[in-house]
Amino acid sequence: MRAVLTLYFLSFFHWDENLSTAVYHAFSALCYFTPVVGAIMADSWLGKYKTIIYLSIVYVVGHLIKSVGAIPSLGNKVVHVVLSMVGLFLIALGTGGIKPCVSAFGGDQFEEEHTSERNKFFSIFYLSINAGSLISTFVTPVLRGDVKCFGEDCYALAFGVPAALMVLALVVFIAGSGLYRKTPPQGNVLLEVCKCIGFAIKNRLKNRSHEIPKRDHWLDWASEKYSKQLIGEVKMVTRVLFLFIPLPMFWALFDQQGSRWTLQATKMNADFGIYVLQPDQMQFLNPLLILVFIPVFDLGLYPLINMCKFNFTPIRKMATGMILAGVAFGLAAIVEIKINETDMPQLVPEESLIRVLNLAKNPVQVTIQDRDLFQQPVEAFQNPAEYSKLILNGEQQNLQFTLQHQGLSLAFNYTVKEKSVYSLIVFEAEGSLSSRLITDLETKPENGLAAVRFINGLSQDVNLTIDSKRFIAVEKNYSASEYSLLERDEYNNGKCMTETGEFILELGLLDFGASYTIVITNVSGGAVKIWKSEDIKANNVHMAWQLPQYLLISAGEVMFSVTGLAFSYSQSPASMKSVLQAGWLLTVAVGNTLVLVVAQAAPMAQWAEFVLFTVLLFAVCIVFSIMGYFYVSVDPEDLQEKEEKRETTSSGNMIGLVTQKTNF
Repeated sequence: MRAVLTLYFLSFFHWDENLSTAVYHAFSALCYFTPVVGAIMADSWLGKYKTIIYLSIVYVVGHLIKSVGAIPSLGNKVVHVVLSMVGLFLIALGTGGIKPCVSAFGGDQFEEEHTSERNKFFSIFYLSINAGSLISTFVTPVLRGDVKCFGEDCYALAFGVPAALMVLALVVFIAGSGLYRKTPPQGNVLLEVCKCIGFAIKNRLKNRSHEIPKRDHWLDWASEKYSKQLIGEVKMVTRVLFLFIPLPMFWALFDQQGSRWTLQATKMNADFGIYVLQPDQMQFLNPLLILVFIPVFDLGLYPLINMCKFNFTPIRKMATGMILAGVAFGLAAIVEIKINETDMPQLVPEESLIRVLNLAKNPVQVTIQDRDLFQQPVEAFQNPAEYSKLILNGEQQNLQFTLQHQGLSLAFNYTVKEKSVYSLIVFEAEGSLSSRLITDLETKPENGLAAVRFINGLSQDVNLTIDSKRFIAVEKNYSASEYSLLERDEYNNGKCMTETGEFILELGLLDFGASYTIVITNVSGGAVKIWKSEDIKANNVHMAWQLPQYLLISAGEVMFSVTGLAFSYSQSPASMKSVLQAGWLLTVAVGNTLVLVVAQAAPMAQWAEFVLFTVLLFAVCIVFSIMGYFYVSVDPEDLQEKEEKRETTSSGNMIGLVTQKTNF
């Protein structure tokens, strides 16, 4: 569902890119904060099995509400936004709540002596996640873009199909109820850890006297209430959690595949010859590459590095993953700069853009009052190379346009507004020269669509039909229609209906992100004669240029995420695995929150934002490497034994304390 979410905000709600990105990452962050709720529910109250069932129902309800909110004919924009936000909240609660339960519930099905079988299960589980992601990130955009409902992209179907499949999955899961081992809730370890840490801090603050002997570790101040075993285990966990502090920055970059990188893809050429890729389908590369990279790295790269006698520790692997993600964003910045070359110039106050379309039979010299813009005469039906910048004296100004044609000079007055784009149409009417000033698009069409408008150069009104769906009426004598947005395609089967009959209309290719002005010049031989001008250049950077950045960030994910999970698992005692799992998921949530803050608090050019994230990740990578250099990997069992011996030795020197105020 997340694959199409950013485009849903952009196209359906017509939000800008920054707001769409912010809400996307707010939702993503919520999905990784709510696992704490699911863990507490499962461990303290319902158990994993019931938690999965109940929160899966919430999950399905959220998808259904989201689907209903995507029906255009149902209410106004406020209704759509409210339903969508409620749906997203329920989805976040459902997906986040079952995150810590599903894999753990699968692990519960194995006895302790079945370690190899359990490891195989987790491998298959991880494979299933990425296979599902691969299929969904390719198919869901097809449901959105290739299937049309209510006259536009079918977001209701794109959100509804996952809901139906989730219902099917839930039915299958419940059907196997009699086969499962269901471990009853045994108290929430995460809650106990938080209470232990809180008590230690509180007790230390209450006993600040210099007369009180210091303790070797700040968590030792919890010994008045909690067992030595729990305190020792919490010490192990806090060592790893401290190492987690820099990690959110990696996720801040990684999760932008579904937001900023998808928005970047909408401004690129997606024609791969045999298939035109939807911009949100590029995300399928990540799970596909993960499925390829995991065996390649485990069976090829890592053994090869070991053969070279290089100690490629987990910390070094994770730092390398950060570097790869940073380089990926550097490449994304370069691609963005190339994309911007076909964008319209950014307009500032007291500035407009203008060009001349000469639809007369002979060259015309155009002069604008007190401006020196058009040095050479404009040839008949000459494709204008670029817009010219027109400086005004205020928010708007009335200007005189002088046309010199075959020895005659004609003057026309037009009001020009700042931050606007204009075309001056020059044409012949009733044996004389005339003109019109029409407004053009100020920015490229969104989502890779093509924009087209028509100027009717005939002496009779015309009705145009494009791709058998769009009906456009254009009045006679060089009137201009509004812009229509069309999918990128060859349009050679249109119809033009006039008073004298129906004629074939061939527009040719309307390309990604381009804007066209099409002038109907004549009707003869059963077809319409047209002249086509490309007002805004088509997207000329191919989507395949995103492949290197996806390769790098996917390789970075394998080194960072897979290694990080295994490392944190190996560095925690058995009873604290779920606590570190929650801590790991929270790093993802914090990372998405960072993107949310940057998108809203510091709006900047997109390429500059990519560079900013690159620099930040490199800086964080240095900090993480320094922290990792001083981190000593341990076996939790060995550390526990040393902790117990140390506490036994020092227990004779401890003064018994209580948390109340005490006189010494």
